[in-house]
Amino acid sequence: KENIEIMPIKTFRGQIKDLAAQRIKLSTNQGLIGYRIVKLEVMSIQPGQVDGEHVVQVYTTPHTDTSKYDNINFDDPTLVGACFYKTSDINTNTDTQFVIFDNMKFNQDIYITHAEVKGTLAVNYHLELEQIKLDLNEATVATLKDMRGRE
Repeated sequence: KENIEIMPIKTFRGQIKDLAAQRIKLSTNQGLIGYRIVKLEVMSIQPGQVDGEHVVQVYTTPHTDTSKYDNINFDDPTLVGACFYKTSDINTNTDTQFVIFDNMKFNQDIYITHAEVKGTLAVNYHLELEQIKLDLNEATVATLKDMRGRE
């Protein structure tokens, strides 16, 4: 049996512009605290007012090529979460959200990217991470995965 001490949930929320990336600082000196995504949600900055198609992704390494922010590639081992959110105006009322996230543990900073497919609107995000106490071996493995960007 795996003896895991579950710690509190850490919540992050904010607004991210079109074709932008944000860093969420998680790293510590020893890396003995790990994280796992438990929730990723996206909400329009103008609910019911405008049409939009948003792609929000969470990575363990920085991604600077903005031309790929709207492409979801599950073969990328640094991708730990992705959300596609389609919002519509109040007349059509067809909001849709698809969220997929990995069960992978990480102990370094993560990076959120956003692309608005139909225009240039910003979007709000809400991210919940489960904190997990790591032993020295788990911390070393998680740090090496983050540094190498592969499993």
